[in-house]
Amino acid sequence: MKNAFSVDLEDWFCVHNFAEVIKPCDWDKCELRVEASTRRILSLLDKHRTRATFFVLGWIAERLPELVRDIEARGHDIAVHGYNHLLLTEITPLEFEKDLVKALQALEDCGVQQKARGFRAPSFTIVEKTKQWAFRILEEYNFKYDSSIFPVGFHPDYGIPSTPLGPYKVTERLAEFPLSCLEMFGKRLPFSGGGYFRLFPYAYTKFCLKKCNAQGRPAVFYLHPWEVDAKQPRIGLPFSKRFRHYHNLDKTEKRLDALLSDFQFTTIREVLGL
Repeated sequence: MKNAFSVDLEDWFCVHNFAEVIKPCDWDKCELRVEASTRRILSLLDKHRTRATFFVLGWIAERLPELVRDIEARGHDIAVHGYNHLLLTEITPLEFEKDLVKALQALEDCGVQQKARGFRAPSFTIVEKTKQWAFRILEEYNFKYDSSIFPVGFHPDYGIPSTPLGPYKVTERLAEFPLSCLEMFGKRLPFSGGGYFRLFPYAYTKFCLKKCNAQGRPAVFYLHPWEVDAKQPRIGLPFSKRFRHYHNLDKTEKRLDALLSDFQFTTIREVLGL
């Protein structure tokens, strides 16, 4: 079974964990490291002849247009991650629309040939209170799929526990590919990537993904370029945030190589048949 591989194209300072210490207005003062780390991921994808979906932050597209064009030239799908990494739970529908338009314009300006038809909300913040207006706006701008919903109920920032575990239609024109979880003993276990991929042993991801496929469901995996960058700057954070962000950065690339050897992946668009 082919699963979907996705990359949220943002740099180390864009993450929500740093929002209280590094504001978007200060991003240009930070060391831009995303190109080197992204190219390491691209090399692994080339090695395993795997195409992926890249959810591109518009702010990055403006500053590294050649990188985004190269991603597309290698056969990967270009999708949208917003412009300023704004959490939908912290903005209005109008602010979301303005940010979305700015992100689309940034992709057009950097020379991307394909029309972006996929969206992922920063920090997976399409939740109960945002989903109705978010999906309506995505439809208005001709998006065909979203991959923002985590089908869990335990996380304080994201999750819709009633969401189906596999891809489904959220509206007549819009598909949802929820972040992957395995249901066991009445509990939903997230394993889609990111922190779950780094914090738990690789055997956990492998077990859950195999079980998911055995149940007839394709999984979607996600990763950020900064997660293969063990030499990124260290920022003073509370212990829990520091642990979540920095733990096992030096192991991610090796695990990623193993994942791409053990499973077949392609773009979200291909898995959904779009």
